[in-house]
Order: sequence, then structure tokens, then C-alpha cells
Amino acid sequence: MSRQTPAAALKQRGFTLIELMIALVLGLIVIGGVISVLLSNQQTYRSNQALSQVQDGSRTAFEFLARDIRQAGLTGCGATAKIANVLNNKGTSWWDTWNNGLQGYAANATAPIAVGTTANLRAANTDSITLMSAGDSGYSVNAPSSTSANFKLNEPNSDLQTGDIIIVCDPNQATILQVSDYQSKSVTVVHNTGNKVSPGNCSDGLGFPTLCTTTGTKYTYQNNAMLAKLNASYWYIGNNSLGTCSATTPQACSLFRSTISVSGGNAAAQAQEIVRGVTNMQLAYLQGGTSFVAAGSVTDWSAVTAVRVTLTVAVPTNPNNINNPEIVQRVFTNTIALRNRVG
Repeated sequence: MSRQTPAAALKQRGFTLIELMIALVLGLIVIGGVISVLLSNQQTYRSNQALSQVQDGSRTAFEFLARDIRQAGLTGCGATAKIANVLNNKGTSWWDTWNNGLQGYAANATAPIAVGTTANLRAANTDSITLMSAGDSGYSVNAPSSTSANFKLNEPNSDLQTGDIIIVCDPNQATILQVSDYQSKSVTVVHNTGNKVSPGNCSDGLGFPTLCTTTGTKYTYQNNAMLAKLNASYWYIGNNSLGTCSATTPQACSLFRSTISVSGGNAAAQAQEIVRGVTNMQLAYLQGGTSFVAAGSVTDWSAVTAVRVTLTVAVPTNPNNINNPEIVQRVFTNTIALRNRVG
């Protein structure tokens, strides 16, 4: 009789070390590919975001700057070369002198704000420009200042205040002066001499040419003469609160607009940051003919009819990487005509 042997037990078998290593390598390859795609997408997103910021910055910069350039030299009563100025100590501040409504400064020229490395100072190798005009909100004169230094306005109210620098005009001439007292109930602008406000007026007389005596050059602005705040602005590239502006630190560069600010009757310039990331501004001017020239080549600022503005706008894709930032940079150019000088 034959004897049966039990079936051989099945051997238990797992993954070999080689198979595990191959699986790990394949897994690492897949994970590496996923990480590479994520990093690429992140970099693309950052680049697109930086490019969007560059484009938005350029649009905003040109919108505000072009508005002031178009209005340069406009008194509110047409073009006139007779601009009286009765402000005290004319020429001590950039905003207290008319300068034909426009004055450009080359990068190496002495400008209203000096080149420096601290906040609000001008960045090196950048052009700048001062622009003067009557403000957008104009008021009609109801009663002229015949016997006293005041104007009653033909308005129920206004946004004027004591200390404002204003310009009043008619078809014959215009005058720049300071409000020594604003009487809101009677809507009356007083422009006496004295030290109640700063810089104050050197004369009650508003005629051209200016004579800085108590009575000065007499001139009476009749009914319907126009009165407005003086819109004085100085545009420049400067250092913002993040540091010193340079090509490698565009986040520290900004386009600034300095304007007249009034506090307690005292008028003074105050800089405002308009657009961050504008690293350079180059300006050229059309003075007759067809060729644009640099500020140093302009011989008559009253003959300038257009300004060509070139702005460089740069944004780092990763602002946290200070040592080796990747920067998206574009250069934009726009030509802006002065409305009151284009026939």
C-alpha cells in the first residue's frame, strides 16, 4: 500500500529590496515632476502678476501726470503773458513762481528736490518737471475789489480756506496771490498784506507788472472774473519708505507728486507717493519744429507745446529674494500736448 505525502506548503514571498528601490525611484520621479510643474506654475503666476502690476502702474502714472501736463500754463481765462505775482519772497519755493506754467529739469540739473538716499528725495539720473495752472474748481467773482482787498464770489459756497494760494484772471491778465482770510458766510476772499498767513502778500494791488508796495500796481477785476486755487505740482522719481531707489531695488522707487499743502494758514510743499515701482523718468520737449529736445536745450519754456514722457516701470517677481531678485521691467513712452498752446 502506497503512502501519500502532504502537499508542500506554499512559500510566502514579499518584495525584494531591488523592487522596493525601483518603486521608490519611480515615486520620486513622479513627485519631482509634480513639484516641477507646481514651481513652474508658481513662477508663471508671479511673472504674470508682476507684469500686471507693471501695466497698471504705467496706466496710473500716465493718467495723473498727463492731466497736469495738459493743463500747464492755463489760467482759466485763456492764454496771457501778463501774470502778476504778489506773493512774498517769490523764488524761494518752486511753487511760488509761475515760470510760464512749465519748467523741466534734466537729471544733472539743480531741481526743487535734491538727489539723495532717504525717503522722498529724488533718485539719481532721473528727470523732473514743475507744472502750474488754475485748478479744476473755478469760481466767478460777483463783486470786484475796488476799494478793499477782497473778492465776493458769485457762489453759495466754495472749498477755499485761509492760506490757499489762488489765481484770479480776466481776458487781460492774471494774478497769483494768497487768501489772507476766507469768510465762508459771505463767501468772500480777503487778500490783505501782513503776516497772518505765510508766505503772505507783498501788495494789495493786483496789476501787472507787480510792484511790492502796500498799494502796488492798481488793477480791478470786474464781475465774472474767474478765481481758482493754484494747481502747482512737481513730478519726480524718488525713494519711498522701503529704501533707496536703484535698478536692483525697484520696490524702493516711486513716482512722486509734490503739491501745495495748507495748514494753519501756512502754505508749503508736500510730496505724495503716486505709483510704486517707477524707476526712471526721461522727458523731452517740443519747442516749435518737429524735434523733441532735452530740458537743457529748451530756450523758451513758453513756446513748449508738448512733452514726451518715458517711464521705466519694474516689479520684482519675488520681493522677498533681496539678493537675487527676478525683475519684470517695461519702458513706456507717451507724448502729451499742452491744451492751451496747441492751435
